[in-house]
Amino acid sequence: MELPTPQDIRERRTELGLTQSELADRAGVSQPLIARIEGGDVDPRLSTLRHIVDALDESEGDIVRAGDLMHEDVVSVGPDDSVSQAVTKMQDAGFSQLPVIKDGVPVGSISFEDLMSVGEDARDQPVSEFMGESFPTKSRNATLDELSTDLGHNKAVIVTERGNTVGIITEADIAARLS
Repeated sequence: MELPTPQDIRERRTELGLTQSELADRAGVSQPLIARIEGGDVDPRLSTLRHIVDALDESEGDIVRAGDLMHEDVVSVGPDDSVSQAVTKMQDAGFSQLPVIKDGVPVGSISFEDLMSVGEDARDQPVSEFMGESFPTKSRNATLDELSTDLGHNKAVIVTERGNTVGIITEADIAARLS
């Protein structure tokens, strides 16, 4: 087992969004001791270090990430699909918008709103003629806070891995998780 350095403890605590006081409470030690350990002023006993590492591990489990919320089955259309195909997919899936994906990569989005002013003659036109901007992308490790920020301005977030789409998250997914 490799023991964490004071820098490791500080970085991990910061990544988890914990204050020294919060970590101290979770680990059953004092805040000044956490400060001294992180500052490198004191070498903690192994049992104290174990309590701190356990508290950090437990805190990490409290974090909701994109991978926990996403739907892996992404209903989408391609940019060359027809408008009528997009409408049919949205109606069949019960969605008001879909990502536009080409070769696994998100390139845009299409919604009923985008198609409101489209006439009957556009039914066979490609989605690319009417699509809007792509939904923002995040990794599986993105936190609930990061997702909430994006969903405050967008209808969905696409989860990608090495540039390829692996999932999708909407506000409804977050609401379902929090209820």
